[in-house]
Amino acid sequence: MTDKNRNDVLSTAFRRSELDITELQTRRWFLQQCGIGLGSIALQQLLTSDGLAQKADDPLAPKKPHFTPKAKNVIFLYMAGGPSHLELFDYKPQLEKYDGTLPPADLLKGYRAAFINPNSKLLGPKFKFAKYGQSGAEISDLLPNTAKIVDEIAIVKSMVTDAFNHAPGQLLMNTGSMIFGRPSMGAWTVYGLGSESKDMPAFVVFSTGSKGPSGGNSLWGSGFLPTVYQGVQFRNVGDPVLYLSNPRGVDDKLQRDSLEVMGKLNRMRLDTVGDPEIATRINSFEMAYRMQSSAPELMDISKEPGQILEMYGAEPGKPSFANTVLMARRLVERGVRFVQIYHEAWDQHGSLVRDLTKNCKDTDQACAALVKDLKQRGMLKDTLVVWGGEFGRTPMVQGGSDGRDHHPNAFTMWMAGGGIKPGITLGETDDLGFNVVNDRVHVHDLHATMLHLLGFDHEKLTYRFQGRDFRLTDVLGIVNDKLLA
Repeated sequence: MTDKNRNDVLSTAFRRSELDITELQTRRWFLQQCGIGLGSIALQQLLTSDGLAQKADDPLAPKKPHFTPKAKNVIFLYMAGGPSHLELFDYKPQLEKYDGTLPPADLLKGYRAAFINPNSKLLGPKFKFAKYGQSGAEISDLLPNTAKIVDEIAIVKSMVTDAFNHAPGQLLMNTGSMIFGRPSMGAWTVYGLGSESKDMPAFVVFSTGSKGPSGGNSLWGSGFLPTVYQGVQFRNVGDPVLYLSNPRGVDDKLQRDSLEVMGKLNRMRLDTVGDPEIATRINSFEMAYRMQSSAPELMDISKEPGQILEMYGAEPGKPSFANTVLMARRLVERGVRFVQIYHEAWDQHGSLVRDLTKNCKDTDQACAALVKDLKQRGMLKDTLVVWGGEFGRTPMVQGGSDGRDHHPNAFTMWMAGGGIKPGITLGETDDLGFNVVNDRVHVHDLHATMLHLLGFDHEKLTYRFQGRDFRLTDVLGIVNDKLLA
């Protein structure tokens, strides 16, 4: 049988299926409208909360937040593994002065480290720092490009977390909990705001390091939210999603006919049982169909002007962090709500100088280029850019003479755009970079502030599950007004 004959046979079968569906709908009409249908109505009421109701078959429809947002989109540059604040942003002359000596005993009282003896000797910073911009922010010479944008970013030196191992630390930073199964921040954002993109997923994830993050795909999962809100992981080369291309013998008409039949069947079932996962299935089929034409254009960065490619350090056809950051900008331009890039390479227990040098060479140029590019396009004002990992590194040495252990008591992140006050440095650590001494910002506070910029009262963006209302910030979190423009 030729491909044409096969297509004709299948198309005829689908048309007959449509007639059967119509008859089935007629037979079910009485039952659906005369009592049983009330269950679907009641369930739909339960599926809505806090004024975030939507049509059951269109869960990604754009929705209004609690108040006018400053940010419409988020790009989270996640440096998985724990970048060393002491080598990058938080210069400590005293740590340099006391290099090779034991830390004060009272400093370590009650302290828990991941792998080293807390009484290990102090390790001075390994790179030089200088002040940059009108703000006078101190930046390591490892980050020459970030140094050029210090007046556009807010540097937060006073971050703290509850976790000192990677998986729980990454879960807390991404989902607000160290327990698996909670929705990620991207999922909460899409649940609250919906999507402005018809041809791309609302929440896109990339992984550019030598391996994926320790927390796995739970970091961009939907948890107990409907799965339509979870992140979709894109590959860095070729089709962004596997099996996006049609197999041989399936043309566009045949695919469209099959999708229409499956859509009708799924909607009938959705009307009957009200299961939000059916809405996810409908959306997934339709999104995959639209992406077949939109995704190749997205991935083809060769059409970008030469000066843009040079600014990012991007090379078409060659997978890299720079290419991915450029694609993040292109995704946001197309209405994607939340883009997250995981670069797993920052766990320097040893070989600190060598590995940090490589990490910064791989990422610094593109991160700075993103901020500059968004600004020149007029997009920075409503795109929130966040840079950081799950924790910092100890002032004490690990691995002989060149390494640092995990450290939850103090670390640095930076933010830009989307209503963030530019050109400021928030918070301070003690003389050894061990503890925060003012303007403490917990992970829950960061989440509360990010949601505020997206137009949400973090205490009211909730989802009822297992008998109680859950939220990203759990029962904590304070919006940090000092970070707001």
